[in-house]
Amino acid sequence: MDSFTPIAARPAPVNTEGWLPWLRGNLFGNLPSAITTLALAGLFAWWLPGLLDWLLLKAVFRPQHQDCQAAREIGACWGVVAEKYRLIIFGRYPFEQQWRPEIATIALVALLALSCMRAFWRPWLVLLWIAVLALFFGLMLGGVAGLAKVPTDRWGGLPLTVMVASLSIVLAFPLAVAVALGRRSKMPAIKTLCVIYVELIRGVPLISVLFMASFMFPLFMPPGTSIDVLLRVLVGITLFSAAYLAEIVRGGLQAIPKGQQEAADTLGLGYWQAQRKIILPQALALVVPGVMNNFIAIFKDTSLITIVSLYELTGSMGLALDSDSDWRPFKIEAYLFITAIYFAFCFSMSRYSLWIEGRLALSKNR
Repeated sequence: MDSFTPIAARPAPVNTEGWLPWLRGNLFGNLPSAITTLALAGLFAWWLPGLLDWLLLKAVFRPQHQDCQAAREIGACWGVVAEKYRLIIFGRYPFEQQWRPEIATIALVALLALSCMRAFWRPWLVLLWIAVLALFFGLMLGGVAGLAKVPTDRWGGLPLTVMVASLSIVLAFPLAVAVALGRRSKMPAIKTLCVIYVELIRGVPLISVLFMASFMFPLFMPPGTSIDVLLRVLVGITLFSAAYLAEIVRGGLQAIPKGQQEAADTLGLGYWQAQRKIILPQALALVVPGVMNNFIAIFKDTSLITIVSLYELTGSMGLALDSDSDWRPFKIEAYLFITAIYFAFCFSMSRYSLWIEGRLALSKNR
């Protein structure tokens, strides 16, 4: 009978959870990575005290331009934000009526947040969108319920930015899906029209599209006919965004194996049934990062509508400071203020994209 020989104990599994394993794997995985991490940490430690002094410790927070002048090149002047924030946020909207765009913007942002939650993905969400948009335009435009009428050329600031970006995204997405399907159509006329539309729009910058929509398009209208400049700008941004988004969706459609369409044909599904139930859901799931990048670009591109005299967030900031020589030297602080607003919206969209990708990954692993 053979004698029993015990097996040597194996080492315990390496812990892969927690902040120490994360640091070891991502920042100190090898010698070059560790050197780079330490160099960047040293540079940040050298730079951080001066930044904190300028941002907070030696900054001026009171809306007194004399104090800000005395602290120039020493500390930031956040007093310019305290003095001009209403003009930056609401633009040229009448001062005594600015409660209206405030309520309208809160309602629209709340609607966008609810629309991102799966629990609210119900048919009645469409009715909620209609109700909130009616409330938004009713408050902003006025002329109803005893509210003074405010023309669209007086709208500005954050309400205009959020409204243009939201409607452009909502309108561009279904148009982009239709154009992407049209580019893959077997009907030559439809395919040609979609190709011409995409290539024509992608061949010019957005500024040219806005200029055409605002100044050239009215020349082709019958005499005496006038279309609101805000509507023309909204149509221009929507068409421009849809062209780029259509190519992203088309890339997702081309990535779907041919066998998926053949399986749909075998089940006896029609073209639209196959697209709605099989092809499009898979294609859109593949291009979530690209779609969200396009949405973020739409939000940032709203800053270009200033060229047609619609003062959105960036334009209203310039309007607030250019008209006041006392606060004009402190544009950097004002730019940092609106940068924080843009970052908050864009970062939220980016995190939401990651959440969707995570949910899709869970569904694929089941």
